[in-house]
Amino acid sequence: MRKNLKVLDGLQELDLKIDTLNGDVKSLEDGVAALEAEVAEAEVTIQARNEELAALEEEKRLVEENLATEGDNIERSEVRLKEIKTQKEYQAVSKEITTAKKLKAELEEQVLQKISLIDGMRSDLNDRQEKLQALVQNISERKAELQTQIDQLRTAVATETTVREDAVKTLPASVVKRYTLLRQQRRGIAVVEAREGCCSGCHMNLPPQLYNSLYRGDDIITCPHCQRILVMRQEQQ
Repeated sequence: MRKNLKVLDGLQELDLKIDTLNGDVKSLEDGVAALEAEVAEAEVTIQARNEELAALEEEKRLVEENLATEGDNIERSEVRLKEIKTQKEYQAVSKEITTAKKLKAELEEQVLQKISLIDGMRSDLNDRQEKLQALVQNISERKAELQTQIDQLRTAVATETTVREDAVKTLPASVVKRYTLLRQQRRGIAVVEAREGCCSGCHMNLPPQLYNSLYRGDDIITCPHCQRILVMRQEQQ
């Protein structure tokens, strides 16, 4: 049984090491995901700006069409004006021409505004594209670095897992089951040291008779408070 306790103690250390390695892998993978999300966000923003630009250019096209139509109307009205015989009809056509010219001026102003907005938006898009390219380049290099670290950690996890599997094979199935259940219930810590009359897991005092049984190492002893498996590392040494 003393041998099993020693194996369990070593198994706990292995599992904690594997947990740490897996945690490091997860952290690095989250870092990679964050970098990818940053690029995706920039791409979505550029796509939205492109759609806004396309809509603005369409608005400009429609205004220009209306402007051309008003120009044609003015030309036709001015031709008609020369052929008019009555004063009343002359005044009516003159008023139409004046109204059309006013509308034409407004449309010309709208076209200029659209052109200004389009130029500003194109400049903004160019800046965003350049920044995105630089971001993609930097992130690509950073992702490569992170992936190298992830691969190294995964190799370490595989190595430690092999060692763990060998250790588990030396233990009775009932002991492994008990240990696994405790790990699940106690946040990964199933085996703790009994030191100076206390459980190092929950820091509660242990009964003297339990401490004596633990010192003999004849059976698996658990803390009466937190139920973790107890070992005596210093005394064994």
